[in-house]
Amino acid sequence: MIFNIFRGQPRRLPYSVDMMERHPFGSQSFQPLSGGDWLVVVAADEGGKPGVPQVFLARGDQGVNYPAGLWHHPLMALGEVCDFLVVDRQGPGVNLEEYFYQTPFTISEIS
Repeated sequence: MIFNIFRGQPRRLPYSVDMMERHPFGSQSFQPLSGGDWLVVVAADEGGKPGVPQVFLARGDQGVNYPAGLWHHPLMALGEVCDFLVVDRQGPGVNLEEYFYQTPFTISEIS
């Protein structure tokens, strides 16, 4: 297990999601440290690639743990720079798969 602090740069809407990633060998946990709202973007696996993304607004006091193999977008802070404590798997093997959409998915607004 490895602990890191990542700095999420703020994203502006509308935002085009052109890629997703997943980690096949271990879960990944994100806990915001700066208190700012952020977006969680996940997609079910559809034959080895992500399906249609689902977008969730997370408060600055909410963390998330992605299970192994779940497609997700990298950190998406809103409004201001936000630091995150990230707990990840450390070990042998390539634990990162990326998928780039031919047609990006646009996040227009958050309800």
